[in-house]
Amino acid sequence: MTTTIATTRDVSRPEFIALIAGLMALNALAIDVMLPALPYMGEALGVMNENDRHFVLTAYMLGFGAAQIAFGPISDRFGRRGPLLVGLVVYVLAAFAAAFSPTFATLLVLRFVQGMGAAGTRVIATSLVRDRFGGRAMAEVMSLVFMVFMIIPVIAPAIGQILLLTGPWEYIFFFMAGLGLVISVWAMIRLPETLAPENRRALTATVIIEGFRLVFTNRMAFMYGLSGMFVFGALFGFISTAQQIYVDIYGLGALFPVAFAAMAGLMSISSYTNSRMVRTIGMRRLSHGAMLAFTLVSGVWFLISLTGFMPLWLFFGLLAIIMFMFGWSMANINSLSMEPLGNVAGTASAVFGLVQTVGGALIGTVIGQFYNGTVVPIAAGYFVLGVIAIGCILIAENGKLFGVGDEYQDAPPADIH
Repeated sequence: MTTTIATTRDVSRPEFIALIAGLMALNALAIDVMLPALPYMGEALGVMNENDRHFVLTAYMLGFGAAQIAFGPISDRFGRRGPLLVGLVVYVLAAFAAAFSPTFATLLVLRFVQGMGAAGTRVIATSLVRDRFGGRAMAEVMSLVFMVFMIIPVIAPAIGQILLLTGPWEYIFFFMAGLGLVISVWAMIRLPETLAPENRRALTATVIIEGFRLVFTNRMAFMYGLSGMFVFGALFGFISTAQQIYVDIYGLGALFPVAFAAMAGLMSISSYTNSRMVRTIGMRRLSHGAMLAFTLVSGVWFLISLTGFMPLWLFFGLLAIIMFMFGWSMANINSLSMEPLGNVAGTASAVFGLVQTVGGALIGTVIGQFYNGTVVPIAAGYFVLGVIAIGCILIAENGKLFGVGDEYQDAPPADIH
């Protein structure tokens, strides 16, 4: 069945991509802008154990992951715009309230609530793209979204550092609330409704259960979703300890945001090159090759880290290769997980969002708790999780890698069943 979606909003492809990237960037901002402020928050709120400061990030990710399971079926029933705007309002209000947290426990609760609001942006942004694009075209658009999205990690730590120079750590939450409000207004004015009324699913227990059944029983989709969880877990383990690694081990001090920005910039370049290559090479070949390189270089990094202190140039060089491969793999892995599930895009996005964010955050938090003043736990996490992710891909593809198999290369989503 082919459906034409009518809308009064004439949004160009570049603006659509920029808006989707802006929605997703709110999540990166909520994590990365916090990194320079973690020591100050911990000191102000009486957090004695340095590793416990990571819970500011974990609480957000848990709320972000848990609420996605609700946003999926709701957006499949009521459309994309309404639930998205509700989530954005929650995000903005929780960020503003967090600036007035009297205790660390209160801060964690508000971060959890802020994450719940942001869950709508993850689920619905992915669904919006899936509503309009399929196959390699979706992978190309998602790569461009990630390219713009990665600008936030490039500049967010520097923004956090500047805000700390101009005032207390609470300013960071005011900044998050302000930017969230700007994105909310943009979405309210310009975002089209991409889910036609005739394609909406009833919000009943039977229909919801059937939607989840379709997601969990599709081997290829679900195993690619799990693969993304393990790769994201490795990344979150690094993000949660990045400030300690760059400042405590390598003594970068105020230059920490520069090092973090350089890494995020490489990931943005990687996403852009993926968008240029995916139509000719294909999602499978790019993502499979990238994951093999990701895991191989992580293994080398881990072995070298066991021999003793790793100089900054070597640490940064190996991590740069790994994170470049991350950019090539994740956009394609996420597209492959959504590919067979266009008729339940909201529910599918919710399930994979829950699995990847909650599972990845928990895995990354465990890795962060093993931080011992060396890079060994982080390197081990990247290598082990890379191996597991490849195992999931092999299960998804019946034991074969590098298949062409992008069956629906540029087919419109309504034609994919």
